[in-house]
Amino acid sequence: MHTPATRDGRPPCAAPLVAAATYVAYTAYAACGLAGLFAAPSIARAHAIAGDRVFPATLAVDDPGVGDEANFEYGHQRVPGDDGDQSINTFSFEYDKLITPRLAVSIDGAYQMQNNPRAAGFNNFGVGLKYLLYVNEPHELMTSIGVTAELGGTCSRAIADNFSTISPTVYIGKGMGDLPDSLAYLRPLAITAEAAPALTTGAGQPNAFNYGFTVQYSLPYLQQHVHDAGLPQPFANLIPLVEIPLSRSQGQTTGTVNPGFIWINRYGQFGVQAQIPINRASGSHVGILVQVHLFFDDIAPATLGKPLFQ
Repeated sequence: MHTPATRDGRPPCAAPLVAAATYVAYTAYAACGLAGLFAAPSIARAHAIAGDRVFPATLAVDDPGVGDEANFEYGHQRVPGDDGDQSINTFSFEYDKLITPRLAVSIDGAYQMQNNPRAAGFNNFGVGLKYLLYVNEPHELMTSIGVTAELGGTCSRAIADNFSTISPTVYIGKGMGDLPDSLAYLRPLAITAEAAPALTTGAGQPNAFNYGFTVQYSLPYLQQHVHDAGLPQPFANLIPLVEIPLSRSQGQTTGTVNPGFIWINRYGQFGVQAQIPINRASGSHVGILVQVHLFFDDIAPATLGKPLFQ
């Protein structure tokens, strides 16, 4: 996770009114997303499917699928700063749009507040391109490639970097549905991973290598494809998981271990995770991530969720 440093005392590029409107919009979208989630408990389609496997949109390590979707997250962490620990609260969004059924573009941003030194504003906006390279349905295997760019200088001088970062990325997901009958109760397991060098455009700024993986156990998969245990809601649509996002730069590895769960249905999902720092450089306290994610390709498949080109 990137921890921005304050460069000076100048105000962020977004006015307080814009920031307030962003909070209101974020809350409204989140409320609508939650209402849609709990109104429709069935899982029919989703944006990342390989055979019987549905890969959820995980919170910290990106999934291997592409789709028409919107993601909203709140995160809180305490991390080392220039003058002691600093508390960071982040409200982030991402919108992905399918150009073709296998190619998607994305735009993302985040409003961040920190207290040591005190600063608030929008972080640099980002854009991305992601292509679904390969799907093997019998073996529940999915691989994508892509590139993301954080555009330096696009917003708050107090929060954001003045240089850009470009990250070519590989994504992979593998479900265990092809295990033999003797291991049937391991079939709901899945593993996803991503790896990306983070290449900066700033003179003298260090590059990094970002990577991570998730381990998931899908109770919907257990119910539908292994054994119907008669689990009630909300447990029938629950996916317990652990995510481990990591970054290596200048000989130092930082990251967190994120245990939590995702509740998923046809139209979206809701997720909560703890963020446990792996070392002092990664943070001083356990943080939290909360997610609301909407699948437009299922909510409005003929309009908003339809690829621009079939």
